[in-house]
Amino acid sequence: MQDKLFVKTGENSGYEILFEKDFEALGEAVRVLGFTGKICVISDSNVFPLYGQQVIDSLKKATEDVYNIIFTAGEEHKNLDTVKDIYRGLIKYKLDRKDLIVALGGGVTGDMAGFVSATYLRGIDFIQIPTTLLSCTDSSIGGKTGVDLDEYKNMVGAFHMPRLVYMNLETLKSLDDDEFASGMGEVIKHGLIKDAKYYEWIINRFNEITDRESDVLIPMIKRSCEIKRDVVEKDPTEQGERALLNFGHTIGHAIEKYMDFKLKHGECVALGMIAACYISYKRQMISTEENYEIRDMFVPFGLPITLPDDTDVEKILSLTKSDKKMRAGKIRFILLKDVGKAYIDTTVSDDEIRDAIRQLIIKDED
Repeated sequence: MQDKLFVKTGENSGYEILFEKDFEALGEAVRVLGFTGKICVISDSNVFPLYGQQVIDSLKKATEDVYNIIFTAGEEHKNLDTVKDIYRGLIKYKLDRKDLIVALGGGVTGDMAGFVSATYLRGIDFIQIPTTLLSCTDSSIGGKTGVDLDEYKNMVGAFHMPRLVYMNLETLKSLDDDEFASGMGEVIKHGLIKDAKYYEWIINRFNEITDRESDVLIPMIKRSCEIKRDVVEKDPTEQGERALLNFGHTIGHAIEKYMDFKLKHGECVALGMIAACYISYKRQMISTEENYEIRDMFVPFGLPITLPDDTDVEKILSLTKSDKKMRAGKIRFILLKDVGKAYIDTTVSDDEIRDAIRQLIIKDED
């Protein structure tokens, strides 16, 4: 396919995002980066059986010393206990600072393997091989790594940039519908916060997107990657504008924890975006029509727009207070001035959050 983007991480540094249709070029790409020592593939119990051997076979074009560590799939395993098990595996294989970690999988794998890479021997290089729509368009780009601690999502982490992001877009065909829909939550987010024309483009092509037509998916994924790249280049460690990428995440993360991760991340972000749009609407920044159109357009992409009738509003509100994005006791909320124009707000009140959560619970009377 030979399509790529470059992400700058400094005046003379950065990494490429490669868009490919298989794993054939992976080994050569790693060799070009200069890695000829040990490589360890970190993956989960769902993804490794599908793609692990293909990845290892390709990596052996760079070196014969390729190992793998597999952990049990699921957000509930994204914790320090799993990290310790991975550390022990890396020690067993005697990886040193000149060696390489490969994160093969979705967002959980990328976040956790990236955190391991940032902290093992005070930091070794890693590359991202995302295999979900969510990780392709969001979590594999920008160097955010981390694990959950108790009810605090991604509370322990580090910024650690990958040396390469390698996307085999054929892996998206193996995703179930819920996993694909979860990724669309983040894709739609990119349009809402930064590019109204892109948002409209997505909405107008929902049939082709949900049918996973390659000639539509490829430009969609590339545009989402461009938006995230442009944001993280300006603010690599989230001191300002990068926080816009958290649109929908404050309430979304709280819902994710409240639901004990029974909903996927992108589904929870979609609900969080609906809540944030509602606050924006109540503040008269977006119109009634825009608010309800945004909410209703999640439906054809297979994303939820309501919560169960017995949802505990106060519990979700409480969980928003444990969000790591709080500054000086105030939540940095992302709202919309307009479609395609997001901004950071620190004045959102508890009552506004309660009202936004309640409107997720109310069912349409028709």
